[in-house]
Amino acid sequence: MRILFILFICLGTLLPAQAAPKQEIRASWITTLGGLDWPSQKATSPAGIERQKKELCNILDKLQEANFNTVLFQTRLRGDVIYPSALECFAESLTGHTGQNPGYDPLKFAIEECHRRGMEIHAWMVAIPIGNKRQVGLQGKQSVVRKHPELCKQFRGSWYLDPGNPGTAGYLSLMVREIVANYDIDGIHLDYIRYPEQGEDFPDKDTHRKYGHKQEKSQWRRDNITRIVRQVYTEVKKLKPWVKVSSSPVGKYRDTYRYPSKGWNAYHAVYQDAQKWLKEGIHDAIFPMMYFLGNQFYPFALDWQENKNERWVIPGLGIYFMHPKEQNWKLDEIVRQLYFLRDIHTDGQAYFRNRFLMDNTKGLMDELEKNFYLYPAVVPPMTWADSIAPSVPTLPCLIPGERQVRMSWHASTDNNPGGIYYRIYASDQYPVNTERAENLICTRTDSTSYLFTPLLPWHQRTYWAVTAVDRFGNESQPLALNIPDSAGIQTITLQNLPRIPENCMLIISDATGQEVLRTAHPTREMLQRLGNGLFRFSIQTPDGQTRLVGMGALNQPLVE
Repeated sequence: MRILFILFICLGTLLPAQAAPKQEIRASWITTLGGLDWPSQKATSPAGIERQKKELCNILDKLQEANFNTVLFQTRLRGDVIYPSALECFAESLTGHTGQNPGYDPLKFAIEECHRRGMEIHAWMVAIPIGNKRQVGLQGKQSVVRKHPELCKQFRGSWYLDPGNPGTAGYLSLMVREIVANYDIDGIHLDYIRYPEQGEDFPDKDTHRKYGHKQEKSQWRRDNITRIVRQVYTEVKKLKPWVKVSSSPVGKYRDTYRYPSKGWNAYHAVYQDAQKWLKEGIHDAIFPMMYFLGNQFYPFALDWQENKNERWVIPGLGIYFMHPKEQNWKLDEIVRQLYFLRDIHTDGQAYFRNRFLMDNTKGLMDELEKNFYLYPAVVPPMTWADSIAPSVPTLPCLIPGERQVRMSWHASTDNNPGGIYYRIYASDQYPVNTERAENLICTRTDSTSYLFTPLLPWHQRTYWAVTAVDRFGNESQPLALNIPDSAGIQTITLQNLPRIPENCMLIISDATGQEVLRTAHPTREMLQRLGNGLFRFSIQTPDGQTRLVGMGALNQPLVE
């Protein structure tokens, strides 16, 4: 069985790349602890604030250009946070001083900038760890260790919330409520929602004696973590049912019939019953930390996918291991994993950490942009929470211009109060196929108008459509913003030949669609030789895309 499985993996990586899906979660973890991914600049002055903001915008610009659609933004670090909180103090990484206000709200700013770029942002919260002795000491009276010592345990030189104390679930739920109630966040992402490594030695005998009701200790610990997850999920959905709840469990759930986990797994080692969370429906997505190679990766990715219970599985890839100072993985290792995940139809991929994307480690970002993320993709709909799409937009208006296209429409309505945004599609074919990723022009605009300015002449399109999307991701049927009769298609005659942009080709096809001529320099005499009939005239751009520019019957005599 193992040999056959390895052969399947090897053969699968030799297959050609699948067509890029329109629905696919493409996520990156942005670490704020110690400024590992952001910020490298400290907000100690107005100029420092602007540098910090600009740095984050540059990161988001690069992710947008690479067609990422989800940011997992570290919001709670080690008992401290990056937003003004009534519960915990500001993180040291913002200003260089624990507890110091940076002079703006980094979480609010990040949410606005992600949404401006059509990306979701999930508040990544490190749940159980509070910090080492230094970190807790710097937090002073604001530390949860000082404010709620009954909830805390010291273990191997660091402090942790005690999952066995019922007050821990309440405390973390308060933190989640603070974020969900006050911010337009798209998701809550729980990290380290588990017992620490070597957790069998965690000092919770007293807690078990008090709250365990003589239950076997390992199962009691798993139930403690599940209780926290359940309470957080319930709290989120009570406030805003469209906000997603996810976590990043250990990448191997437990031993599978395909391959053993060699003692390091979520279920036994750190007491995470993550597949139960999917089965019970107290999770919308799982981002398992699959920072492994070979048989430590592929069988366990299949195991998550086969036990997803119609929720989302987005494996996290350990791209930091490609760095020479880590394990010096080859780029091919990650590429094979990407091919495999597409082949078994997981709901996307996530990357740890963002710095290694920004640095284009071993050419990874180039590989994603050229081969895997060539076109935009959108987050799938949460149909288990709501499956009713908004109404179709109405009253289309499109005004084409030489260098810009202006369009507008009237707003849609929805059955939920979360709000509506819109997606813009364009194509040289009518009607615009909104299921094709290459037709996605804008994945999110909150306005009922849009201005398109092509970066290059061959990015211009002929037909346009808009759809409405609710906060659950349900998408309406498209509204055509223009139709062939009003699309401005040029009528081609021998006296009115289309202009061919530099480095482009003119392709002429007959009424059956058969290509009859391809040239960069058309002449009247050349077209006269085609004879009578109706022809389609398209421009092919250097990237291989074609755009219909006109139609004409070349059976009229040449008039000088």
